[in-house]
Amino acid sequence: MTTTTKPRIHYDCTKCPAFCCSIYERVVVNQRDINRLARHFELTIEEAERRFTKRNGDERILRRQKDTLLGQTCKFLNLETRGCSIYHARPQICREYPGRSRCGYYDILQFERETQEDDTVLPLIQLRFLKPKREA
Repeated sequence: MTTTTKPRIHYDCTKCPAFCCSIYERVVVNQRDINRLARHFELTIEEAERRFTKRNGDERILRRQKDTLLGQTCKFLNLETRGCSIYHARPQICREYPGRSRCGYYDILQFERETQEDDTVLPLIQLRFLKPKREA
């Protein structure tokens, strides 16, 4: 008899300020995600796409909102609770995140709080993706 055990999770999203919802400039959505949003809000697919997404080149991404804590964040982040306001209708990419038993952003948060000996410290994290320049 073989048993499969899930890897132990080493993060608690309820203790994080929602870095994953804020530091990524774009959350790509697919047609299934838009269909899910439309059902959740009882809208047509076209209306859900128009209200909740926008084009970014050839990608369709979620709209964002201003966030006094981290600058900009996902349109669906509840700014008071720092939780997802559409948790059961969230996009697939959010459902799969972080895709492993550890979350690097949560690890940074915990490390800084322990190092600073302050459970309220909030490290500011910024992601920038640069393409390396190729030599001619």
